[in-house]
Amino acid sequence: MASHPIHQHPSRRAAVALLEAAGLPVADLTDAHMRHFFYCGPTSALTGLVGVEFRGEDALLRSLAVLPDRRSTGLGAALVDHAEGHARSRGARSLFLLTTTAEEYFRRRGYRSISRDEAPSEIRSTREFADICPASSAFMVKTL
Repeated sequence: MASHPIHQHPSRRAAVALLEAAGLPVADLTDAHMRHFFYCGPTSALTGLVGVEFRGEDALLRSLAVLPDRRSTGLGAALVDHAEGHARSRGARSLFLLTTTAEEYFRRRGYRSISRDEAPSEIRSTREFADICPASSAFMVKTL
């Protein structure tokens, strides 16, 4: 597997460009969110991105995006591994996510599907959970 140098704190502009190209939501992203986002590639043209939003003892994995020509290179896995390690190092006990397209990918990475009714209240209070992701999204969790 190729090495994928991972950097922290992308510019919001570059992150939004990649996420919009991938069809992922950006409405709630602020500069403050970028403190817990990680990326690969040049700072002006990201090739991959993932974020973590902390909520008490839990966290929400956000916005995994990889350019189409960089998929199947291990870049997504490297970004998710990095985000999981970051969440663990900051004391998160579980990492939750919502997805409409990558349920099988995350299942292979140790996440399991659960009912949205099982979401902790702090995860439910995120805009991604409450407003942005459709109710039909798969809701998944991984214990760290």
